[in-house]
Amino acid sequence: MLDSRMMNKNGMVSSIQTRIRTDLFKNNYDLVGKELGRGKFAVVKKCIEKKTGKEHAAKFLRKRRKGEDCRLDIINEIAILEFAKSNPYVVSLHEVYETTSEIILVLECAAGGEIFNQCVADNDEAFTEQDVIRLARQILTGVACLHRNNVVHLDLKPQNILLTSARPLGDIRIVDFGLSRRMDNMKEVREILGTPEYVAPEILSYEPISTATDMWSIGVLTYVMLAGESPFLGNDKQETYLNISQVNVDYSEDVFEGVSSLAIDFIKSLLVKNPRERATAEECLKHPWLSGHLHPRPHLHSSHLSSLDEPEASQSESDPEPESPASPQNLVIVASYSLCSSLSDMKPGRGTFSFNEPFLTKTEIKQELIC
Repeated sequence: MLDSRMMNKNGMVSSIQTRIRTDLFKNNYDLVGKELGRGKFAVVKKCIEKKTGKEHAAKFLRKRRKGEDCRLDIINEIAILEFAKSNPYVVSLHEVYETTSEIILVLECAAGGEIFNQCVADNDEAFTEQDVIRLARQILTGVACLHRNNVVHLDLKPQNILLTSARPLGDIRIVDFGLSRRMDNMKEVREILGTPEYVAPEILSYEPISTATDMWSIGVLTYVMLAGESPFLGNDKQETYLNISQVNVDYSEDVFEGVSSLAIDFIKSLLVKNPRERATAEECLKHPWLSGHLHPRPHLHSSHLSSLDEPEASQSESDPEPESPASPQNLVIVASYSLCSSLSDMKPGRGTFSFNEPFLTKTEIKQELIC
């Protein structure tokens, strides 16, 4: 369980146990190779620890963003990583350094990159259904541990799930806890950024969130892993949000060619508008699709779509302003909502989401980093 460290009204933990080192990072690590990813407020680089020779990923985070001091946001991310250190499917934190302008997180290096790359790969390299079953079990096991301890991730998507190796297919690591919050009896409304293809309907309608909000995102994530396309992405931003709010999902054979009916049933248990009716992580792990045995079959038919282009950063960890690499018009929303410690605490929000304001296009917003 999370300890009783200080927490503010928005569920952000403001105290950490990790010692923040002020000596020079370069005295202990050598940067090698090209950048793993770059975003608006952060950059991720591969590094080698001088005394051990081990590879790590160094995430350099700017403390000031848009003129505001964001050091506490980084402290919260560190605190969540500390809590999750016993979780085998969460990226591990090695060390923390601080300079006058940056905080550097030295993290486990997941050499296989994002699962997004294989979600949209050609047939020979795409995930098989058996692959997706194994990875989904790991994702759910990691998320179930977070949820048992009243932590929501709030940015689960293919770009935030890394692999320890791509060939052979390794294990997953959940990354980017920049938006994560501890939910213990939090009632305050706050603002947050998110990628629209993966956000739940309650975010669009300003309704309170819960662990069920993460489960919606896992439903979308599983859809993308199996079908190779985004279930809610429309021709424009209005259609995208309408598809989410109305749960317009295509489960046809054209989309899920060769995919088992159990897999589709699994997704349907998560893409439910009412969060109280969504399956929990623990329930998902008991679903017949994950607990049963399917016959081996060829790779999934995953076509390249213009809506699922390669992200600008192949291995990245997003800050609180992620972009949606799955979108021709890179849609980013600002949603105000409440945190609930349980579904029973949920209450109606303050109104409906307005789609009148224009959103920035892909060329105007850079993807934030995950590692």
